Amino acid sequence: MADTSDTRTPAQIEADIRARRTALAETLDEIGVRVHPKTIVGDAKAKVVANVDHTLGRAYVQVNRAVTGVRSKFVDEDGAPRLERIVPVALAVVGVVGLLALSGRRRRS
Repeated sequence: MADTSDTRTPAQIEADIRARRTALAETLDEIGVRVHPKTIVGDAKAKVVANVDHTLGRAYVQVNRAVTGVRSKFVDEDGAPRLERIVPVALAVVGVVGLLALSGRRRRS
């Protein structure tokens, strides 16, 4: 059996009750703020922004890796351009642009 004897004075009991009521009021206020629609929407927006930031960060890393990979193919360790690789690619680009220009002219005629 539990000991039911209480050695507190009525003033101490009233002080404990006031402290408990204050704590409960603060808890209820916090619950009210948490379940408020604006708070819920704000939390949802914050999660979306965090996910988008994370996704954009990962995309930035991937793009940076790709650019570094391409750069390593066209630039040597000293930073000088590798003409043996740049010239064929440049010729291919000029050829494709020329073919597109010619096919555009034929369609207009």
